[in-house]
Amino acid sequence: MSDTRATARTVRYRERLWVPLWWWLPGLGLAALIALEVDQGVRAVPDWLPYAVLLPVAAVVLIGLGRTEVQVVGDDGNTELWVGNAHLPASVVTRSAVVPRSAKSAALGRQLDPAAYVVHKTWVGPLVLLVLDDPDDPTPYWLISARHPDKVLAALNS
Repeated sequence: MSDTRATARTVRYRERLWVPLWWWLPGLGLAALIALEVDQGVRAVPDWLPYAVLLPVAAVVLIGLGRTEVQVVGDDGNTELWVGNAHLPASVVTRSAVVPRSAKSAALGRQLDPAAYVVHKTWVGPLVLLVLDDPDDPTPYWLISARHPDKVLAALNS
């Protein structure tokens, strides 16, 4: 059953977790190097074909890595956090915190609960920790990468 609400939802915060721009140079360079190897190793293939195939593939991979979007949307007192296709009502969040880059390895290491919902992008430094209190959901907390975790928490709490 689909949810068709007539109310307008306002986006309080939106952030796309793109890969850093400097990743494009090594990514496309690696694709060009592999294309050169294929071009020199397989004489039956036209010279331009490996480049025409592998450079767009590298671009699609880099764009695909950065397609995750973090959004905080709200309407009439109902606020939700959307990370990709997953969403979380703010009403089930009991505590929230910013996990700085320096504490990221501890949060994702031995302290990580296997039942937690994690969206981690290595190129994004800090994380947002949202502890849940929902009897219908066994997930204890969400741990999400965000470039500006303070803005995410401010949008959730407003």
